[in-house]
Amino acid sequence: MVKLNARNLNIWFGQIHALKSVNIEVEANEILSVIGPSNSGKTSFLRMLNRLNDLYPGFKMSGSLEFDQEDIRKIDIEVLRKKVGMVFALPLPLPLSIFENVAYGVRMHGENNRGRISGIVERSLKQAYLWDEVKDRLDVSAFKLSGGQQQRLCIARTLAVEPEVILFDEPCSGLDPISTAKVEEAMLKLKKDYTIVLVTNNVKQAARVGDRTAFFLSGELIELDKTEKMFTAPSDQRTDGYIRGKFG
Repeated sequence: MVKLNARNLNIWFGQIHALKSVNIEVEANEILSVIGPSNSGKTSFLRMLNRLNDLYPGFKMSGSLEFDQEDIRKIDIEVLRKKVGMVFALPLPLPLSIFENVAYGVRMHGENNRGRISGIVERSLKQAYLWDEVKDRLDVSAFKLSGGQQQRLCIARTLAVEPEVILFDEPCSGLDPISTAKVEEAMLKLKKDYTIVLVTNNVKQAARVGDRTAFFLSGELIELDKTEKMFTAPSDQRTDGYIRGKFG
């Protein structure tokens, strides 16, 4: 089943043509890895999926982008961002306890029952592979956590509001290998229940976790294929050159 569908999608920021006639489908319960050098359009594509690009002056688009066959421009933006959550490159915990970080969005959406909130917090921390490390100190400030733990806390906070799609924007760029492995393990488990789009500058990470991979270059989608095929027999020489580290 197609979860997200971009057809002839073009994006401009003022005079900059950031995405050029992109056609791409994201299937339910897959991890789509998105790779490409700087200024390739991959982050612009990711931020289009929950309309974060709307916040930029001079932004305009043409073509269509659908979530569950509905034009995302016709979906209430708060509803869309609840269904399409995002985890950013740098962990951004709130100046609250570990518990209240995860509970924050749940409370914002109107849940006030302490028992239900506690259950959601526990479930979300377990899904983010953080529960065993923090279950005895939930009242401690989130800033006491390591960088890798903070990133997994942000994943838990996103999961708590029960999205359908999770967008990851280079979530491991500042993490050590052990923390990166834990985030990747969480992603692989989460795809059973969620659709995941991962933008990464680490082509090895894309190969490890992606079911399919999309390669962007200068605002164009150059190639989209099953990850194993793309990393062993890409169809385009530019894809091969990027994967081999010849540019980027």
